[in-house]
Amino acid sequence: MKLLIQIPCYNEEKTLPVTVADLPRSVKGIDEIEYLIIDDGSTDNTALIARECGVHHIVKLKMNSGLARAFITGVDACLKLGADIIVNTDADNQYNAADIEKLIEPILKEQADIVIGERPIDKTKHFSFVKKRLQRLGSLVVRIASGTKIPDAPSGFRAYSREAALRINVHNMYTYTLETIIQAGNNRISITSVPVRTNPELRKSRLFKSMWGYIQRSATVIVRSVMMYRPLKFFMYLGTAVSLVGVGFIVRWFILSHLGGGGGNIPSLVLAAMLIMVGVQLIIAGLQADVAAANRKMIEDVQYRVRKMECECVDKNTDTNKKR
Repeated sequence: MKLLIQIPCYNEEKTLPVTVADLPRSVKGIDEIEYLIIDDGSTDNTALIARECGVHHIVKLKMNSGLARAFITGVDACLKLGADIIVNTDADNQYNAADIEKLIEPILKEQADIVIGERPIDKTKHFSFVKKRLQRLGSLVVRIASGTKIPDAPSGFRAYSREAALRINVHNMYTYTLETIIQAGNNRISITSVPVRTNPELRKSRLFKSMWGYIQRSATVIVRSVMMYRPLKFFMYLGTAVSLVGVGFIVRWFILSHLGGGGGNIPSLVLAAMLIMVGVQLIIAGLQADVAAANRKMIEDVQYRVRKMECECVDKNTDTNKKR
């Protein structure tokens, strides 16, 4: 059983040595452990420091592509290196690396394919009151959107089985954390969480630059993911809500007409008709999007098979080279 621990990095020369030093050298149930960093276009000596720290594999991106792209690039690299389990952690040493054993336990016991580390958010001193509330609210919205029970959706401390990693996709450029949970929930990939510990803050978060920016970008990711994985439900609810507002205006017109004042409310009927038409169009758009989603699902299945074949070919070549 091979475990690869991947760390997306962007200008992390100061914090990376601390993070790598805390990584486990052995874990119960694991035969082989390797470390991989994804250098996301760093302008400092991140890659050099990683080599000096004994990191086994370094994947370099030519320019800064964002956390989501760095994450999925790392997952692809880990799969090609023969990983049976992939653990993702942050380069700022936010998470207690000793909990990696706890994180992968549900995968080793075949109880889940994805495990999310649940941070003690309310006890984390460097989280402001507002940030704690936003984290909780965001996780609640993701639970509703995904149909899962993950209490800490933004957590980047997570483990993937090989099967889950082969199926995972990330389409947004901001962060992988929210989208992958919604994707797992809607694709019926077994997902759970375990409580983990955190370390004192070494640097400020780069994703949480401003409260409004965080809310806006996270909301965009969630809405886009729901539209992608549950289009019919999304547009059906939206179209029905708009149509009901239109029906409300019609009822209002009838009531006013019955009371003798309906003649002067013709604009209400026009607005009602427009709202009902928009609602029906949204529902039709949902039906069309649902057909597109079915095609996307077939493409994802093809992608899964291609990825699997690529990794099997790499594994066979590796075994042949070892025998030589």
